Amino acid sequence: MSTNSILNNTLSNTAQRNLDINSKRVGQSIERVSYGTRTNKAADDVAGLAVSEGLRSDIRALRQGARNLNDGVSLLNIAEGALNEQSGMLIRLKELATQGASGTIGDFERQTLDLEISSLVAEVDRIASTAQFNGKTLLDGSLSDSIQASDQLSIQLGIDGQESSRINLNAELNLAASNSAALGINDLSATTAEDAQKSLDKIEDAFAALSSARGRAGAVQNRFSKAVGSIGASIETLTAADSTIRDADIAEEIAILTRNQIVTQASVTMIGQSNLAGQNLLNILQ
Repeated sequence: MSTNSILNNTLSNTAQRNLDINSKRVGQSIERVSYGTRTNKAADDVAGLAVSEGLRSDIRALRQGARNLNDGVSLLNIAEGALNEQSGMLIRLKELATQGASGTIGDFERQTLDLEISSLVAEVDRIASTAQFNGKTLLDGSLSDSIQASDQLSIQLGIDGQESSRINLNAELNLAASNSAALGINDLSATTAEDAQKSLDKIEDAFAALSSARGRAGAVQNRFSKAVGSIGASIETLTAADSTIRDADIAEEIAILTRNQIVTQASVTMIGQSNLAGQNLLNILQ
């Protein structure tokens, strides 16, 4: 079929079609360079976008898991700090009981000792009832492993609902109530030397219970810190994988943009040249 026609300028049509194609390529290159990503919609890379979206959802979930772990660390810091205060009071109670266990002090001194002992025991109870994190009381036994499974506290750190994606604080801490009754120091007395001697044994047992609880809290804190580091490494790896799929190579995209712009300009010029073909035919007829 001849392209030298006055009614149908096939060359011009071809040039216009190529101009449209090249203009779209320029627009795509500009989009990629301006966004900094190679895949901006499903049409750019259907499979790649699906994989990238899955990676991004995992990354977001893991970042939230890291925040959950940091909240757990804060909770443990509060619990451990409260236990530390109670330990300090036990130290003073032991000092008072030791003083009262001696037969060299009088009745007035014993009354004074009993007053301070009662005050310290009351403070132990106050701390046990008020140590909280975000409304969750920590030293009332609610973090004990004996609590029903539905009422136990778990920290979600993984990306799914599997048991391996969370840490059960009740199972890890097994933090029994640390009030005076639970610690066995609710009936301390220095009224007599014999009472004070018995109180020393009770205080020693309470010390052992608190020290064990603080040791478990410290161990869980260390586990949380390691878990945060592990999650950070996973986020870094997944982010690199997502970047490989989604991010644009800016140097390459600018080179492609430049090429597409040159080709588009050439297409515009060719449309003008092809439109002159009809004029050339008219010149022949003259």
